[in-house]
Amino acid sequence: MSAFYLLKSEVRKMKLAEALNLRADLQRRIQQLKNRLINNAKVQEGDQPAESPEELLVELEECCKELESIMVRINLTNASARNKDGKSITELIAAKDCLVLKLAVVRDFLENASKKVDRYAHKEIRVLSSVNVREMQKQADAMAKELRQIDTELQQINWNTDLAEG
Repeated sequence: MSAFYLLKSEVRKMKLAEALNLRADLQRRIQQLKNRLINNAKVQEGDQPAESPEELLVELEECCKELESIMVRINLTNASARNKDGKSITELIAAKDCLVLKLAVVRDFLENASKKVDRYAHKEIRVLSSVNVREMQKQADAMAKELRQIDTELQQINWNTDLAEG
């Protein structure tokens, strides 16, 4: 049964977290359909494809329409739902994404800054870290904690927020 028919039968109220799971399922389903279409794109003369490309394309169209619909509803919900501080889910996601990016850069920097450079003789120039690695690692740990807190808050909001009508 395609995800398209699954959602059509579920007219009940849906939580945002459920919609996010459905979106992920639809995205996986579309990827599977892509692979099945590619596997059935060509056959030897006189043979038939294992699956009908026409039927797969119809299912792809249905899944894409459903994905578009659920994405619109998720985005509307993300823009309108607020946390206790008045921030929208969209703002929390943006903060989380930027923090993930910043933390990755800082961790890569720290990895490089903390590497020892071997000297083979006392005459060789010493290479030292340009920052206090220990102090900066504490900052990275604080960022990681903040990231976990944002993620937990988002999960909580996702399970407590009804999906907007689309």
